Amino acid sequence: MPVNFDANRSIEDLDGERWGDPPSESTGLVQTMHALRKRPLASLTAYELGRLIGQNVGLRWTLPLALEILRDTVEINNRGGFYDDDLLTATLGRKAETWVEFPELANELKDIVTLLEDLPTHATREARRFLKTFEGWDPCHPDGHGT
Repeated sequence: MPVNFDANRSIEDLDGERWGDPPSESTGLVQTMHALRKRPLASLTAYELGRLIGQNVGLRWTLPLALEILRDTVEINNRGGFYDDDLLTATLGRKAETWVEFPELANELKDIVTLLEDLPTHATREARRFLKTFEGWDPCHPDGHGT
C-alpha cells in the first residue's frame, strides 16, 4: 500500500492535535512519545516507529510506514541478515479493532508475514497469533468473511 500522506510532516501536523510539553514528572516513555509526535515521520527510525505503534500513537500514519519497512526487509531477513523484529512485533501486536479500521493494512501485513522465514521465537509467536486472529476473515468485506 503506497503511503498517501506527506511523510515530511509530523503526526502533530497531520492530526492537528497539539500535546504540548509532557509534565515534568513524566516517564521517559511519555516524554519520548511527545517528542516523536513532533518529528517528521520520514525522519523516524524503525525503532521509533515501533515505539509509537506499540503505544497506538498515529497508527493511521505509522502503520503504513512500518509495513513499507517490513516489506522492504523481507529478503534481508530471509537471507539471515538483520531484521527489525521489534517493529514487526509492535505491528503484529495491535488489537483486532485496529485491523478492522485499517483492513488494507491487515491484508498487507498478512502477506508480509507469510513471506518471512526463521523469525525469533517471540516474533514467530506474535505472527502466529496475528494470523490465527484472521483465519477465514476478510477484512475488506463488510461482514469480515467474504460471504
